[in-house]
Amino acid sequence: MPTVLIASALLVVITVFLHYEVLRGLNSGLPRLRIPDRFKLLVVVIAAFCAHALEIFLYGLALYALITAFGAGSLAGAHGMLFTSSLYFSAETYTSLGFGDLTPVGPIRLLAGVEALNGLLLIGWSASFTYISMERFWSTPPEPQARPRE
Repeated sequence: MPTVLIASALLVVITVFLHYEVLRGLNSGLPRLRIPDRFKLLVVVIAAFCAHALEIFLYGLALYALITAFGAGSLAGAHGMLFTSSLYFSAETYTSLGFGDLTPVGPIRLLAGVEALNGLLLIGWSASFTYISMERFWSTPPEPQARPRE
């Protein structure tokens, strides 16, 4: 259990730092990009998606390591390759999707709970940043001016 607790704390720190750096980079780099403002929003969404994918991968890798190297539990319902099952379980946990076809058994249940809470916070952070970016870069075309009568 101490190993899972330490891994959970480290993952929270690493993923929050990673997310912060991606959003900070977007915040400072977007105004300098020489592309139309609306395309800057696509950059925001793609960068946020990539950050979330990397964070899911980190949790999946940690889950796999905790199961195989430390014997900290198992994934009930996992068939085939454990690494891909760990990634799949991580994705459904991080997003709070929770299909329920894979179930953590043993101390790794703590990691699953931490990942769900962390994912919820980071997804909310991305949504907030995307909204702020939309306010900043989503310009509406000016309304046509009425022509004065001659």
